[in-house]
Amino acid sequence: MTTAMGEKIKTLRKKKNLTLDGLAEASGSSKSYIWELENKNPPRPSGEKVAAIAAALDVTADYLLDINGELDVRNAVDEAFFREYAQMPDDTKDKIRAMVRVWKDDK
Repeated sequence: MTTAMGEKIKTLRKKKNLTLDGLAEASGSSKSYIWELENKNPPRPSGEKVAAIAAALDVTADYLLDINGELDVRNAVDEAFFREYAQMPDDTKDKIRAMVRVWKDDK
């Protein structure tokens, strides 16, 4: 029996063309642990593991844990990006903003 979180992990992993091994390596987990999350109803994973898997999949932990399906994957991807962006040095943020302006004006 799979869980909503397991389905999300599997779907996102496949979208990123990651194997079980690839996601395991990227998240610091084992292949068998990722397989269990995707395919079984395991005990609750630790917040640290969920956060690492979410980071490897470019979403938020909130999105993976949302059992009601209320969170949209696009919003989760954006939120994960903005969290990462917030921690970047100011000069990097300036470069990103400049690139966005160029893309915006390119329409």
